[in-house]
Amino acid sequence: MKAIILSGGKGTRLRPLTYTGAKQLVPVANKPILWYGIESIVSAGITDIGIIISPETGEEVKAKTGNGDRFGARIEYILQEQPAGLAHAVRIAQPFLGDSPFVMYLGDNLVQSDLDLFLEHFHANSLDALTLLCPVANPSAFGVAKVDDNGRLLQLVEKPKDPPSNLALVGVYIFNNTIHKAIDAIQPSARGELEITDAIQTLIDWQSPVEARQIRGWWLDTGKKDDLLEANRVILDSCIDCQIHGEVDDQSRIIGRVHVGEGTKIVNCTIRGPVTIGDHCHLENCFIGPYTSIADRVTLIEADLEHSVILQGAKVDRVHHRIVDSLIGQRAYLTEAPRRPKALRFMIGDDCQIELSN
Repeated sequence: MKAIILSGGKGTRLRPLTYTGAKQLVPVANKPILWYGIESIVSAGITDIGIIISPETGEEVKAKTGNGDRFGARIEYILQEQPAGLAHAVRIAQPFLGDSPFVMYLGDNLVQSDLDLFLEHFHANSLDALTLLCPVANPSAFGVAKVDDNGRLLQLVEKPKDPPSNLALVGVYIFNNTIHKAIDAIQPSARGELEITDAIQTLIDWQSPVEARQIRGWWLDTGKKDDLLEANRVILDSCIDCQIHGEVDDQSRIIGRVHVGEGTKIVNCTIRGPVTIGDHCHLENCFIGPYTSIADRVTLIEADLEHSVILQGAKVDRVHHRIVDSLIGQRAYLTEAPRRPKALRFMIGDDCQIELSN
């Protein structure tokens, strides 16, 4: 069994951050989104992984993620020159996949369910395809599946005005090698892409054994700022333990589950978890509220923030009002003039410098 993870795309919904970096490398709870997918695949026993990359961000993905040793896997990178669709990604990965069955995992998704039970069901029932589904409140915004009472997949509809169900396609698929024939049989969609939903629908039309199963737990699509902040909240709620590796002075208060990295110095701060703080940070005279992730080498001086993600090397210096629901990019510098407004909300790209005044 092999796996491919899609880590291309332009990440337009996370700009300006993704003008300068891959959306799959934006951290959630101080870990790149892409790595959660790799870890999920490896925990299911699959260690031969191909990562589909784009010309724009591929080198960054390769440099950050490496050859797979840190995950106990072997990673091969596969260049997709143009964003020509998910089925096109499978097509260009065919030399890597060979005749092997495989998992296809969208690299900007976070899924709580373990893959093991789905893989067992796929093999035990000799399926050609198994799609994972999750109930959603707004199915018209997703690809939606129609299934019968036995879990057999009857139809896939992309962003329907009148959804046949509330079951959205999660972005994790398991295929046998017959999917390659189905991809060869389809044509590009109206947007000029080879759609994986069209290939699966072709298998359904051929009466191939295709099923769908609902995941247990949450599914998070991290394509937009608010989605990413929600993912950060959920991961911090479920995964963070209290570990203090840095230096916390006697005037500081640590409340709840807070992780403080190596070489980090906390001076006269109140930190209320769940919060994760990376390595070699400096926090002084700050209040850090719940559901905040602070990456490595961040400096916060006289800052009050909550429910935010601060990326590597950023600096917030004497912003004397509360910052909430914010995503601040790498090496961004945020400061404030003497007069200040009541509330601040930001999405700030890498290498920015901002001074606030009335």
